[in-house]
Amino acid sequence: MKAILVRETGGPEKLLLEDVPVPMPGPGQALVRVSVSGVNFIDIYFRIGLYKADLPFTPGMEASGVVEAIGEGVTEVAPDDRVAYAMQRGSYAQYAVVPAWQLVKVPEKLTLDRAAAVMLQGMTAHYLTHSTFPLQQGQSCLVHAAAGGAGQMVVQLAKKRGARVIATVGSESKAELARDAGADEVILYNSQDWVAETRKLTEGKGVDVVYDSVGAATFEGSLNCLRPRGMMVTYGNASGPVPAIEPLLLNQKGSLFLTRPTLAHHCATRQELLWRAGDVLGGLASGELSLHIHKTYSLAEAGASHEDLASRRTTGKLLIDVNA
Repeated sequence: MKAILVRETGGPEKLLLEDVPVPMPGPGQALVRVSVSGVNFIDIYFRIGLYKADLPFTPGMEASGVVEAIGEGVTEVAPDDRVAYAMQRGSYAQYAVVPAWQLVKVPEKLTLDRAAAVMLQGMTAHYLTHSTFPLQQGQSCLVHAAAGGAGQMVVQLAKKRGARVIATVGSESKAELARDAGADEVILYNSQDWVAETRKLTEGKGVDVVYDSVGAATFEGSLNCLRPRGMMVTYGNASGPVPAIEPLLLNQKGSLFLTRPTLAHHCATRQELLWRAGDVLGGLASGELSLHIHKTYSLAEAGASHEDLASRRTTGKLLIDVNA
């Protein structure tokens, strides 16, 4: 089978397309014939070595496909089931072995490419808005990178919970995507002082929560956008990891709360996984949630997909058709 291997960490050129043996499922595992893999910043973090993995490895943390075979003791899925998954590395390949408990069945009305596009970012948006800071009717949030795949999902789920959404984006075309997702206010961070604008839009009070996937470039400003006892949620490193801070800073800025969550800890059981994936896939299948796919690449173009994602010029989701 064809797969991408990373034999040493570094730039996009380290994504090598190679022929490797088809893996075999062990007890509790399923072999998935991958159709589409999602492309995410976490793939870049592993490729450059920010997140550690034993070499060589195949990147990719989400995919959709069809169950080819199952190992001993598997009851969650059966051969020929259409499935999707996230948070299991190795999806930049034509076949992947996945713990069966992590696989969810794709609704009949949903295509495999759309299912793959929403698993990681959709469930991330779900835990951010439903668990990390469970938004309530009338509360407010600031969403950075609101035109990206995760950002658009955060905006939509925040609106479904009745929150007021202030979004930041880099261009007017991205502003339209954020508005289409439901953002109440959109700030162009390249031409506006987004901290001052957020304070102005909240009459000086600040927002209840900031959802920040940008990292180093926006961290301090995000703290300045919060109301007293508000929550800073930093969940990505698009501009680099957030530097260390003194806890006293949180006191000085209003007894703030700070958290750095991850999806794996919010899908730790099958029950929780089925809740989050069910809400996201079901919402997409019913039309309650919308999805914008920016571009689909081949495995040979995996490096280009990373370059495009890191450029921050893309909007919506990037995918890899592993059989193209």
